[in-house]
Amino acid sequence: MTNRKTFDRSNELRPRFHQLIPGGCHTYAKGDDQYPEGMAPYIVRGEGCRVWDVDGNEFIEYGSGLRAVTLGHAYAPVVEAARAQLGLGANFVRPAAIELECAEAFLEFVPRAEMVKFCKDGSDATSGALKLARAHTGRDMVAICANHPFFSVDDWFIGASGMPGGIPQATRELTVKFNYNDLASLEKLFEQHPGKLAAVVLEAEKETAPAPGFFEGIRKLCDRHGAVFILDEMITGFRWHAGGAQARYGIEPDLSTFGKALANGFSVSALAGKRELMRLGGADHDRERVFLLSTTHGAETHGLAAALATMKVYRDEPVIDTLWQRGSRLAAGLREAAASAGVAEQVPILGQPCCLVFGSRDASGQPSQPFRTLLMQQLIHRGVLATSLVVNYSHTEADIDQTVDAFAAAFQVYRRALDEGIDKHLVGRPVQPAIRRFA
Repeated sequence: MTNRKTFDRSNELRPRFHQLIPGGCHTYAKGDDQYPEGMAPYIVRGEGCRVWDVDGNEFIEYGSGLRAVTLGHAYAPVVEAARAQLGLGANFVRPAAIELECAEAFLEFVPRAEMVKFCKDGSDATSGALKLARAHTGRDMVAICANHPFFSVDDWFIGASGMPGGIPQATRELTVKFNYNDLASLEKLFEQHPGKLAAVVLEAEKETAPAPGFFEGIRKLCDRHGAVFILDEMITGFRWHAGGAQARYGIEPDLSTFGKALANGFSVSALAGKRELMRLGGADHDRERVFLLSTTHGAETHGLAAALATMKVYRDEPVIDTLWQRGSRLAAGLREAAASAGVAEQVPILGQPCCLVFGSRDASGQPSQPFRTLLMQQLIHRGVLATSLVVNYSHTEADIDQTVDAFAAAFQVYRRALDEGIDKHLVGRPVQPAIRRFA
């Protein structure tokens, strides 16, 4: 194999990471068990769509920052805005004027929302939405979409995940699941738990597009049963459309949550929605108050400056169109290369162009972690770091074409592994799901 990369320094660092940090990282999806054995690089810098690791290896990167870096690494206007604000102070004993400025800018992008509160991560925002829903309805239970992998690190969701250790059984029983594009499954939950569901929580879209009438049906069911409709736009926000998937599809949630692309990798998330719900977190009402997202660092000024700069780029430049165009070019090239290698059925390219992923299947057509690992091994050696195919604004057409070439070569090895057996080609243990009960 040409241009074979080495990871000596990364492999030296690995035991030190695990000795000091549980799991060896601060986000399970970044764990070295998500990468081929001995090929989990530690990153030292990024620029645009490229990153460099401690061994000096250079990669075209996809899914930057778990989809948080939508403009590109070290994107100059965002970095300069944050740097300028840091010179004025990061945090004060009273709100900073930039908090209002950022709220006004955000609500221009999301006109269905009347109020917004900023925090640092998606989990807090979505858990805050559920807290409002429970306070508003006086109910405890929540219905979540079973086809969407993650909503929060908090007990209400993790207790229903594949990794529920440490969550009381009583908490686990408060969360029930329905299926995407299946209104009957949601209606059945309302019938099984009459007057008990405080909220319905789901993303707008993953790899499957919403069926006609699906979101309208959710809106009607929530209205009929008095539940709050919460839309998780952590991934779709500022990627499907500048106003989120709710703008693209005409969805009408009561509350919605944003993050990731909001500040191009800086830690800013948002809970937004109808005034009658949001105001419960304030003091201008006669109902019991809700302790809503009161965080020391929730409105750090440099993060909000980064969000303002990011939103300005979205306002002034064709970010959304470019994400869709680059993704379309990537999907078309990969599908052609897969068909040419005879692996189109085994490596499907899934999702909307602005947020693509690839599948990995064995000879019988079943999802396969060993084959995913093999594909990633081949791509990493060819300079592509891709746990997904999620583009950012800095991916050029040349970057896309280089990626397609890397995949085309990797597909040839994939085909041989299908024909000869994967054990002849796979090096080391396979990757594993990030959320799992046992090691």
